[in-house]
Amino acid sequence: MTVDRIVHLVAGLMVLLSLAMAHFSNPAWLWLGVFVGANLAQSGVTGFCPLAFMLKKAGVSEGSCCS
Repeated sequence: MTVDRIVHLVAGLMVLLSLAMAHFSNPAWLWLGVFVGANLAQSGVTGFCPLAFMLKKAGVSEGSCCS
């Protein structure tokens, strides 16, 4: 897997986790989804993604998510 695919996978899973936890536990879990969405928006504007940075440092191969 490439960095882009892992970032998309983790972001999607975090949003789904946020929705599930808010439904079954406490609505305050929606703030996790808000945080993930804000981070995705920030990443789109600035080009910096903390998870991608950590994955690259860990040696995960870079590449396009659509190739």
